[in-house]
Amino acid sequence: MEMLKTSQFIDLIIPRGGEGLIRMVSENSTIPVIKHDKGVCHVYVDSGADLAMASEICFNAKVQRPGTCNAMETMLVHKDLSRTFLPDILKRFVAAKVEIRGCSRTQEVMPGVKPATDKDWDTEYNDLIVNVRVVDSMEEAMDHIAAHGSQHSEAIVTNDYHRSRRFVREVDASAVFVNASTRLNDGFEFGLGAEIGISTTRIHARGPMGLEELTSTKFIVLGSGQVRK
Repeated sequence: MEMLKTSQFIDLIIPRGGEGLIRMVSENSTIPVIKHDKGVCHVYVDSGADLAMASEICFNAKVQRPGTCNAMETMLVHKDLSRTFLPDILKRFVAAKVEIRGCSRTQEVMPGVKPATDKDWDTEYNDLIVNVRVVDSMEEAMDHIAAHGSQHSEAIVTNDYHRSRRFVREVDASAVFVNASTRLNDGFEFGLGAEIGISTTRIHARGPMGLEELTSTKFIVLGSGQVRK
């Protein structure tokens, strides 16, 4: 707490840790803070998705390292895949000891799934727990992301070029993925060198940050008597 008040010595604070730590630093610091509040990340599986690829992406996004900020917390699945893709990926999650919390249509596919509450849709679990929702369209998926996402990492799995471009254009996040896992939102994976942090703020760095993203500018002017008129 003392350090957070030493703006005469420290230029910038980048909190690394859980939502509670980041909130505490943001509320108490007199020093500028670059932060991400939490990582409520989504993968939307579109009707035009390659199902084998979608299974690998969703499984990786949730299971590979669930305690990270770029792990998937909610999987959104187009209704056309509720009888094909959804049963198989749910069984795969269960085999990996992932707890599933789902909408009513998800519960119809797999009886015994816990109902997802309003709080669940906004929760960063950092654990082997996943929310699942069946949506009628990509528009409904994007609306869900806008309402519940944390502008961290969002992904679409689709073979439809125009839908992928619209998703990239309209979804607001520090990183948006087409046919790739949200787990790739990482400074090292993006070729930035050692990652210093991931920012969901807009000024002055957003997304994974390496040294270049935190470099400030110094203007050097060499004159011979010039003045402004």
